Amino acid sequence: MKKIPSVFKRDYEGTRRVYDEVVPGCEWVLRGEGEGTAKWDGTCCMVRDGALYKRRDRKPTKAARKAGKPYSVDGFRPAPEGWEAAEEEPNLHTGHWPGWMPVGEGPDDRWHREAFVEPLPDGTYELCGPRVNGNRHGLNKHLLIRHGEEVVATGSLLAFVSIWRLLSGLRHEGIVWRHPDGRMAKIKRADFGLPWPLEASDA
Repeated sequence: MKKIPSVFKRDYEGTRRVYDEVVPGCEWVLRGEGEGTAKWDGTCCMVRDGALYKRRDRKPTKAARKAGKPYSVDGFRPAPEGWEAAEEEPNLHTGHWPGWMPVGEGPDDRWHREAFVEPLPDGTYELCGPRVNGNRHGLNKHLLIRHGEEVVATGSLLAFVSIWRLLSGLRHEGIVWRHPDGRMAKIKRADFGLPWPLEASDA
């Protein structure tokens, strides 16, 4: 579950929007080598061997944050019981160390349990619904939506402007491109300054 790179570079010191320069390693997207899929805005989950897991990040300690970036591997909070790393080492610049926790019987996991009503194939999913992340898709029940399931027609040759046009007409948070060899890249409406979530009149 490595962090998916954005297609374009970002102006971190100013607007925080993307500009017309491709992130190295993502050139394949503009060549039309991958398939575009809808990016849902919820919380990431995983199904493995019939069990559901939720994403849980380990964050730097207060002392490590005070010392500043880059963090050290020893500067992260202890792993909670049952946590397993999704990546061998944390990102020392962003302060994220993603991992998985089994979904339990407590109240914090009730929306996960509500959505997990039948056996699902192994893979990663997005939990979306009325009580998840502001329900930005306006759903009336909690669902587990498999990543990569909804294809977005993006065309064979892309550029900065054509991707902006794609996003302008998209009713999702963004697009994730998936290469046949497993590589992925993403772009979001907000990267171009497009509104998200959509207003009710636009949804």
